[in-house]
Amino acid sequence: MADTRAAASTASREIGALTAKEFALFRDLIYSLAGIALSEGKQVLVSGRLARRLKELGLSSYGEYYRLVTSGQHPEEQQRMVDQLTTNETYFFREPKHFDFLAKVAAEHGRRPFQVWSAASSSGEEAYTMAMVLAETLGLNAPWQILGSDISRQVLERAERGHYSLDRTDGIPPGLLRKYCLKGVRSQAGTFLIGRELREHVTFRPVNLIAPLPDIPSCDVIFLRNVMIYFDQETKRQVVANLTSRLKPGGHFIVGHSETLNGISETLKSVAPTIYRKS
Repeated sequence: MADTRAAASTASREIGALTAKEFALFRDLIYSLAGIALSEGKQVLVSGRLARRLKELGLSSYGEYYRLVTSGQHPEEQQRMVDQLTTNETYFFREPKHFDFLAKVAAEHGRRPFQVWSAASSSGEEAYTMAMVLAETLGLNAPWQILGSDISRQVLERAERGHYSLDRTDGIPPGLLRKYCLKGVRSQAGTFLIGRELREHVTFRPVNLIAPLPDIPSCDVIFLRNVMIYFDQETKRQVVANLTSRLKPGGHFIVGHSETLNGISETLKSVAPTIYRKS
């Protein structure tokens, strides 16, 4: 990416405001790449999230950056733009009733192989919460596995490390924190690491939910929480159909508390608020 490095030498150039026309271009681009439907009110958000990258590249307008990421010559920069424009808010044991339900389903499953997919895993807190729950329910030596996926490679790198600031421990029961997490010392003070025995049960990979899915094993439970709020109705149908194709008959599909699959899927039937079962 030599041309963008060269451009960085002019990083002091003033960046012009994001125009309505430029915002419309980025809005259409992120929709085509990730299915995210940005409302008109998100212009300030787009401007703020991309401004730092424009400064790093020495670009003076959002139009220049748009031409760069759509040129086809810098796919890594296009991925970086997607990373910047996707929201990745998450924390351990978010919406805890869903993890109580996961424990119940896992206990009923017995000793058979058990596969769970955290389909919008962000920086890994959801996937590692699942791992703690399954370790407690089934044991570390049982045949269970968790897949965590996200469109953002940047957050997946953090997830794979399993290394977090201690201020992220809110929500983790103290007993599980002591049992499955290692507190950092000396240069790592103020942080904690997910224990290796848990991380061995969790894998992460980049997945674009609106694209044809890679080779993903059939799952007993799929979590897709707090992401469909960014999709329009047609994209929701496409994403849910994509994921449901990887859900075993009788498997469960879980969405966020502000989301519903009413009118989205004929295959999934509600068994409790935000929890669905494949026919």
